[in-house]
Amino acid sequence: MESAGPALYAAGSPADMARSTEEDSLVDGPLISADALQSAMRREFQSVPTTCPAAFLSLLHVVYVVLSMCVGVMCVLKFGQEEVCRRILGGVQGDSAMVFGKVFLWVLMLLLTVWMQHHHSRIRSRGYLSFYRRTQRLKQLPLVIHSTGNVLLLLLLALRLPQMIHTSVLLSILGVEVLVAVPCLLYYTVKVMQFNKQRAAPDVSQEEHSHSYTVTSLPTETGFRGSSSLEEVVEKQADLIEYLKQHNTLLSKRLLNLTAQH
Repeated sequence: MESAGPALYAAGSPADMARSTEEDSLVDGPLISADALQSAMRREFQSVPTTCPAAFLSLLHVVYVVLSMCVGVMCVLKFGQEEVCRRILGGVQGDSAMVFGKVFLWVLMLLLTVWMQHHHSRIRSRGYLSFYRRTQRLKQLPLVIHSTGNVLLLLLLALRLPQMIHTSVLLSILGVEVLVAVPCLLYYTVKVMQFNKQRAAPDVSQEEHSHSYTVTSLPTETGFRGSSSLEEVVEKQADLIEYLKQHNTLLSKRLLNLTAQH
């Protein structure tokens, strides 16, 4: 009686035997070559297509300010060419035309910022965490500058200053804005062009050592280099965890596809 128990246990249930048969078939099946698996896991580099829109908007901003200067001097301050201004602008006043142009430029800047955020989020999901963090505030800075200029224009319209002072302050705001916003946008464009030219591998794949963090030593975490504060480390770890989750999901799908093919 005592020997019957182990015999039945060793025999196992039909479900266990079926599961064992399936596992044996997977093990005994054709192995996936290392080259095929590596080629499937390797991701092709995808550049960030935001350089041309950013450069175009920088040029458009400069053209808008130059035209605003011409309109302000010739049409608002009436330093000649009143007939030309009346024929071009029609019934619209010169300062109103400048304000309408400013609003249109801000809408384009908003659309560009949303476009950049979309592509930078994709870069982040592909493992380029360091580049994402370096350009996180830089890509938002031009929109902040344009929004600040809009606030100053609203304050200027609310003050109802004399025409001469109003136009002079308006042109000064536009001039300072273009001197600050355009260099920031061009600097962002250069950074993205350098990133596209390097065609580097994702940050995580460049590291060969596992991360370790202690309070008394310099923090070193996978995908990042250099010292940083505890808050920055926490943010970097959150980005890294999010990327690894997506990366593992993608690798699991590719591995299942390769297993089915072989």
